[in-house]
Amino acid sequence: METPPDQPEPTADAHWMGLALNEARHAAERDEVPVGAVVVRDGVVVGRGFNQPISSCNPVAHAEILALEEAARTLGNYRLLGCTLYVTLEPCTMCAGALVHSRIDRLVYGATEPKAGAVVSRARVLELETMNHRVEVSGGVRGEECSELISGFFRRRRAQKRAERERSRGDST
Repeated sequence: METPPDQPEPTADAHWMGLALNEARHAAERDEVPVGAVVVRDGVVVGRGFNQPISSCNPVAHAEILALEEAARTLGNYRLLGCTLYVTLEPCTMCAGALVHSRIDRLVYGATEPKAGAVVSRARVLELETMNHRVEVSGGVRGEECSELISGFFRRRRAQKRAERERSRGDST
């Protein structure tokens, strides 16, 4: 389990986000949308995850869900009190709900998700009065790096699809 040297909070957040970025790179290597997450408690990583819905044929295999599951197993409790989730992309509605149900204390995300983000961009799930738990939120930690990882992935994917279309056109003539 990895712990950073004694550092002020913003530097510690950047350190932990670096580990989440490493997880996101694992997803990209598997041709999954590159989102990574780590759960930290008392300066120790207790859960990790990266997006795997395609390779696992599991629609809920988001980085956050997998990191929360591993943290719960590690700690022997589904309530993750005292834990912080670091994730490279603003969570979706499903993952925001999981944060509430797991009782995560704090969420730190990198890039916003303007189309489906459920924390600050769209639904603002964590602010709903009906939620029985409040999560402290910090955003934009290593945000440019997180955003570029995802943008680069989709740029490469679009270029691959264009190349495939051009090859198939060439084959049909």
